[in-house]
Amino acid sequence: MKYPVFASFIIFILIVRHNIRRSRRIEEGSEKAFWERERKANEVRRKPLDDLVYVKPDMSSFPTDVMADDPEITECRELIAQLANEKIVNLTGYTNTDLKLKYGVANLRLLTEYDDRYTLLVQTIQKWADRLWENEYTKEAIPLLEEQVRIHADITSAYRKLAVYYRDNNEPEKIEGLKKTAETLNSSSKNVILRSLNEI
Repeated sequence: MKYPVFASFIIFILIVRHNIRRSRRIEEGSEKAFWERERKANEVRRKPLDDLVYVKPDMSSFPTDVMADDPEITECRELIAQLANEKIVNLTGYTNTDLKLKYGVANLRLLTEYDDRYTLLVQTIQKWADRLWENEYTKEAIPLLEEQVRIHADITSAYRKLAVYYRDNNEPEKIEGLKKTAETLNSSSKNVILRSLNEI
């Protein structure tokens, strides 16, 4: 009776060792491919940025007169107005290697600046919206949250708050619109956002 058990144990050990070796080979191959891709990226010369899609915040519908004296909102309002005069690009989902391969290593710093401004813009709009929301200015926060969707921000709470508002105001077609936009996101948050919307 002991021999079959022992044999099964040996087979199990062999299978585990095989899987470990296989995983190591895959990891080594992936690492080698990564560094080869990085090497090639660092050799790419500067390329035109003609296909960049610039983001410009539209403040025309923003509730600038609501809680206008609030220091946090004032800061948000002024920062967004300042960013509106800068070049902003949403590069969410792209690695530095991706950007170097597509536009050349010499453009990486500039592209990083554009993307950093996008991140700052998204964070600032959300901060403003959340400030209004927590002070029960729900309706007034909606244009800010809708701007997040328009510029393809990947903030889950922005989509969820909009969906709840649309549901409560009997606007289901707008929830479907949120889902369609979320489907186009080039972000690791895409599936989380879609799950959140489907729960509404």
